[in-house]
Amino acid sequence: MSPNMDARIDITDIYAFEAPDDASRSVLILNVNPLAPTLATAFNPDALYELKIDTNGDADADIAYRIRFSDDALGRQTAKVHRATGHAASGDNDGGQILINKAPVDLVKTSGPTITEVDGYKFFAGLRSDPFFFDLAAFLGLPPHRHPLDFTSPGSDFFVAKNVFSIVLSAPKAQLLGGSTAVGYWARCLVPVNGVWTQKDRMGRPAINTVFNHGNDKNTFNAIPPTQDVLQFRDKFVTVLEGAPFNRDAATAGTLASVLLPDILTYNYATAAGFLNGRRLQDDVIDAELQLLTGSSSIGDGVGPHSDYLSVFPYVGTPH
Repeated sequence: MSPNMDARIDITDIYAFEAPDDASRSVLILNVNPLAPTLATAFNPDALYELKIDTNGDADADIAYRIRFSDDALGRQTAKVHRATGHAASGDNDGGQILINKAPVDLVKTSGPTITEVDGYKFFAGLRSDPFFFDLAAFLGLPPHRHPLDFTSPGSDFFVAKNVFSIVLSAPKAQLLGGSTAVGYWARCLVPVNGVWTQKDRMGRPAINTVFNHGNDKNTFNAIPPTQDVLQFRDKFVTVLEGAPFNRDAATAGTLASVLLPDILTYNYATAAGFLNGRRLQDDVIDAELQLLTGSSSIGDGVGPHSDYLSVFPYVGTPH
């Protein structure tokens, strides 16, 4: 179920990687709106879409890119991108320097994405092919699978023909992410509640909230900043790791929980390596996380990267 019952602010995945066509640049991606455009045909004009960068390891944002969208008029939207730094970047606001204004948004299935370039930044927002690959039925234990994590090979990729809404931002590495090469990246979506910006969804590493939290814990996790993760959720994560299907001993469970929290995607932009360093579109993050959490080097969901990733900006494939 989407946060706030709104698919437009439902984060599916985030990515951070070195541009495959230019090693001097990095790329940040925030995808929302699963099964697009079935559940929603435009970005939420009342929402704030935010890309957060921690440059000093304190789980608090030092740089924030804030994207707002215009009202959908006859299938046309435009986007405005702000960049905030310092104390302004960590707060709940939509301020900052305007980088890009009135950028066209692609809401239809076109083969030629509309790209905006300003002062070294490249920006895209619109409908794209979902880059995520995962055997969802096997993970959940849905028939014909007998139990959760009942993986077979080859698996069945639920996402292979699905679409999402993508927000893609690229620039020279230090310009985009600051002078420290080792940064943390997460994204969040906020909506106004009684005139106050209120966080409704967020994501760092893939699938963390999905795997570890249930019921109201999911909503709580989505609502808090990473600075509160360890205090509020470490013990719960340890309990999950000690139980089935992971069955880790207490010491190992504690170590893994300390790796997973705070929930931030760590990225050293001095290297082109992928997950657990940042996340490239083609990285098999599910296999990597399953192997980390279970301690098994052979476990995997039996599906692999899609064939439609682009070698040039915006890198996310043409919509289906």
